[in-house]
Amino acid sequence: MDNLSLPSRLAVLATLAVFALLAFMTLESRGNWGFVLPFRGIKALALITFATSVALSTMVFQTLTANRILTPSIMGFDALYILIQTSLVFTIGGVGYASIDPVMKFTVESVFMTAAALALFGMVLRGVHDIGRMVLTGLILGVLFRSITSLINRLIDPSEFSVIQQANFASFNAVNVELTWITFVLTAACFVWLMSIHKRLDIMALGRDAAKGLGVDYERETKKLLAVIALLVSSSTALIGPVYFYGLLIAALSHKLIGTWRHQYLLPASCIIGAGLLIASQTLFERVLSLQTSVAVVIEAIGGITFLLLLFTRKTR
Repeated sequence: MDNLSLPSRLAVLATLAVFALLAFMTLESRGNWGFVLPFRGIKALALITFATSVALSTMVFQTLTANRILTPSIMGFDALYILIQTSLVFTIGGVGYASIDPVMKFTVESVFMTAAALALFGMVLRGVHDIGRMVLTGLILGVLFRSITSLINRLIDPSEFSVIQQANFASFNAVNVELTWITFVLTAACFVWLMSIHKRLDIMALGRDAAKGLGVDYERETKKLLAVIALLVSSSTALIGPVYFYGLLIAALSHKLIGTWRHQYLLPASCIIGAGLLIASQTLFERVLSLQTSVAVVIEAIGGITFLLLLFTRKTR
């Protein structure tokens, strides 16, 4: 794709993603199309929404931090989600947890995690050069959350531990229709807004001093972007569950295939790559190989390897 222009690269990626979507919707389809298409369609929408949300939050976060190995998930955010689920089961029991209204649970989790993410990511506001402090704080909080979760797991009724295990792993198979549409609307609104300020993002990628010199109110814009990142991460995590390295994998592929820091192309490319890769992987596992293994496990493994490669090759900026 090196000889193609940026719009042509986007067109090629979009075509491949459409083929993956068509394969997901039609392969191994037996029975009434009136049932198959809506059933698979809502699942495909959930996959696209989740991948888009992860892609946008990761790309914008890396722009703010000027670092290509940092993602919101690495900062201990998913550990907080697991702690919330474990605490709910411990407090009200497995039956009470299952009886919670999904929309209310989604709303409370999204609001709580958004507030927590803003408190954590707010460290960036003290200067983009204070990355070490922010990373260290995120890692320490992640360890703290996991330690508290481990303690609760030891105190909880063994019969309810299976409920925690199911809630604490990303699931691309069982998706709630109402939550999918809510998350889709939020993600679409964030995408439209981010695309409307893509030139401002290009300037902010130059760094705080350069952005201020070019007339951008860096602190004000950073607050807005952190709020959007927090909303995207919290809603996608509440919809599907915690996924640690997928955003990093999407970002690495986007930079490799697009080869530019222009957010006009980088943002849509990351969304297309993320959605296409996730749908293609789900199609391969479900329709072709007929495997019951969660595709999230394989994606996480590949994402972890990508993280190590970026770390050891020092391609972080």
